[in-house]
Amino acid sequence: MRLSSMADYAIITMSAAARHCGGVRVSAAELAQETGLPVPTVQKVVSRLTSAGLLRSHRGIGGGLQLARPAAAITVADIVEAIEGPIALTSCVEPAKHDCLLENQCSVKPHWPMINEAVRGALADVPLTRLAQMKVPA
Repeated sequence: MRLSSMADYAIITMSAAARHCGGVRVSAAELAQETGLPVPTVQKVVSRLTSAGLLRSHRGIGGGLQLARPAAAITVADIVEAIEGPIALTSCVEPAKHDCLLENQCSVKPHWPMINEAVRGALADVPLTRLAQMKVPA
């Protein structure tokens, strides 16, 4: 299992935003500078995170971005789902996605929801505050 680059960048961006204590507004350009990500990439990620309700955007003087809720209430699972959609390791658990030749005789299919929930649970156990506290290598 591997996250997309966009999900990885979203986690990096949210960690940087969380280091601003949630209350301080920061621009996408500042987040890009802090993270080393290109500004257009951060803008794209920020747009999706804002749409998902993880970031709040304020326009005008004193505007910028801030966490939509406390960092302790945001998890890695929330961030990944904002970018990737629901966590599902296989497509056979999704309605109308039947591209598996073994679907009719698969003995594992009934267990995938439990497996997906275990993975989601593991990601949900990592709050953004934990990532924001980690030291960034020089």
